[in-house]
Amino acid sequence: MTTVVRYGPSVADESELRLCGDVSGKRVIELGIGAPSNAVALAGAGARAIAVDPSSDRIALLRKQAEQAEVTVQCHQSEVADLGFATSGSIDLVVASHTLQEVDDLARLLRQIHRVLRPEAAFVMAGPHPIAAMLGNIDGQQVVQRTYGGGQTRSISDVFMAMQRTNFRIDVIHELQPLNARNARTPAVLVIRARKLGV
Repeated sequence: MTTVVRYGPSVADESELRLCGDVSGKRVIELGIGAPSNAVALAGAGARAIAVDPSSDRIALLRKQAEQAEVTVQCHQSEVADLGFATSGSIDLVVASHTLQEVDDLARLLRQIHRVLRPEAAFVMAGPHPIAAMLGNIDGQQVVQRTYGGGQTRSISDVFMAMQRTNFRIDVIHELQPLNARNARTPAVLVIRARKLGV
């Protein structure tokens, strides 16, 4: 059972990146349940963890992980942008790791995250790097197979503009390469931390 927030398979995690800070006693939401669940890791670090996911199967798996880790995680089965259960300005941190690629209306989601976060609180998101998503492997060589920012992976500028327009300030960007890939030429994972501006 992991005890640290993960930003993807085979890339640096929270123990190295330190994006979430001390979560002890803080209210934290995981948007979309990763495998393993970051909500369980956050609860293990002392957070009052909440997980939101539309899948009853992923929620059932999270509950098993929480039971095994002997922690409590509050679960909400709903779309990740449906944060009506949380009052405005009541959340200290929101984390989403590889769970937002299929969200069609990123601006709506960011408005909901902004509403529930306390002022200056952080939103940490990780997902496939748009460069890696654009490339595929043919006979061991990376070749362009998709348009940059096309499909389900947004360009970095798309994410930046959506954050700016919803009153977030990006303060950290990491472009992570796989730890076990010695000859990796492109980053595999994009991790962004943004802070809520205003009230």
